[in-house]
Amino acid sequence: MDIEAEIRALQLDSAEDGNGMAIPEDAKPEEVEMTDKVEKVEMSDKVEEEGTKDEVDTKSQPAQDEPKVKDKEVAALEDAEGTNEMESQKKRHLNVVFIGHVDAGKSTTGGQILFLSGQVDDRTIQKYEKEAKDKSRESWYMAYIMDTNEEERVKGKTVEVGRAHFETETTRFTILDAPGHKSYVPNMISGASQADVGVLVISARKGEFETGYERGGQTREHVQLAKTLGVTKLLVVVNKMDDHTVNWSKERYDEIESKMIPFLRSSGYNVKKDVLFLPISGLVGTNMKTRVDKSTCPWWNGPCLFEALDSIEVPLRDPKGPFRMPIIDKFKDMGTVVMGKVESGSICEGDSLLVMPNKAQVKVIAVYCDENKVRRAGPGENLRVRLSGIEEEDIVAGFVLTSIVKAIPAVTEFTAQLQILELLENAIFTAGYKAVLHIHSVVEECEIVELLQQIDPKTRKPMKKKVLFVKNGAVVVCRVQVNSLICIEKFSDFPQLGRFTLRTEGKTVAYCLKDFVRRGKQIVVRLILLCCISEEESSRLLLYMLHYGSIGLIVLRES
Repeated sequence: MDIEAEIRALQLDSAEDGNGMAIPEDAKPEEVEMTDKVEKVEMSDKVEEEGTKDEVDTKSQPAQDEPKVKDKEVAALEDAEGTNEMESQKKRHLNVVFIGHVDAGKSTTGGQILFLSGQVDDRTIQKYEKEAKDKSRESWYMAYIMDTNEEERVKGKTVEVGRAHFETETTRFTILDAPGHKSYVPNMISGASQADVGVLVISARKGEFETGYERGGQTREHVQLAKTLGVTKLLVVVNKMDDHTVNWSKERYDEIESKMIPFLRSSGYNVKKDVLFLPISGLVGTNMKTRVDKSTCPWWNGPCLFEALDSIEVPLRDPKGPFRMPIIDKFKDMGTVVMGKVESGSICEGDSLLVMPNKAQVKVIAVYCDENKVRRAGPGENLRVRLSGIEEEDIVAGFVLTSIVKAIPAVTEFTAQLQILELLENAIFTAGYKAVLHIHSVVEECEIVELLQQIDPKTRKPMKKKVLFVKNGAVVVCRVQVNSLICIEKFSDFPQLGRFTLRTEGKTVAYCLKDFVRRGKQIVVRLILLCCISEEESSRLLLYMLHYGSIGLIVLRES
């Protein structure tokens, strides 16, 4: 019994030293250790003489208090992560797609941007220089930053859309490096559909600009596709100005600008407001992060590339709208992970969402933005989202992650107004015409079921004569049918989910159009998709809209 009294006395003494607490939460580590040692010594004495009856009581105090210290450390780490997340979210975010003809220097320019912004170190650059030299391709080393797989490096051609991130003082940028070869235009469409801003890279080298610009060149097709896919702002960078055939010649720069401006206007761009030209050298980085020196280019007084990108306004986005994220890729990583760009709404950990069109209900386990885990993300962000409740094999690129309330419609047939660009030789556009439909991340075979009306582009009214077929340049209202359910939306609500193009045999033959609106001498192309309840109502509404000069119609039939 004397031993028990001594133990109680020791406990009371330790409590008095700790301001009335056995082990306070703010105790120093040494004090905690000393208390543990005393407890262990006393416990061993008690085991020898009295047994282990009161062992639990004497050990309970320190065992309960240690987790409190750990909880504080975890809470502090979480607060720090939250602070970093808040700081990163303060910067505005833009998605930039690099487009243009093959070998114009898109990957090299993108790689140089990453190097100048500190995303790539000197040692990595030296490694790429050696690798390129071993392949007798010394000028390709900057492109290796963006072109990561061996096939792209050997051929010198981008195949898949490269993705990277860099920051300036005011803006976070996601670079989307689109392939320039005509064989990979579907991949270019995938990249452009995620972009807010386009950087059209044009080679100033003699012969290279002409190859890309003439009929059939990818400079033309990329511009038309970018406009159709919603890229409203365009930076036209005239690259390779340091080439020995150019030598920063103002005459060559003016020649390229004078040829591009009429074509950009005809493609629907407002050249004064939405397009900016500037000369650069992507290989050596001239006029990119800092303005070109007057000794190199005395005639240029405009901004450098970084300044031009920083000056672009962020498009309007709705963080409170229904959630929409077209899925561009998926993989397994401790669950099912999907990738895509948020077009509308916001997403948080723990949210319950739907994967359409298969209507699978899922739960958000984790959200990653620019490789960093975040608790919340808004529209315009490129995300990786870990989901539970669905397997990877049940998801296909083109599916849409959507909110349960106001879910995106899934359809197999719709009516749209199309602008026919250039059909294949000796081809006519009629019922039974088959093509490949590209809309957001969907690539799906489709068939023209019926031509409903041909529209007179000048009067914006339907022609009275029943239309059986149309040729190049025609505007036609038709019914389009796809083999599988696809997700499509009203343009007025979700522009990026209401634009599409039709391609066949590697050529863009038509795109969705809603009418020509004349303003002065310019022709402005608009696209608006409207939902209707029935065919009868849609027909009446179409006639009403065309009569009063409105801008168009698409009918979505839910299956």
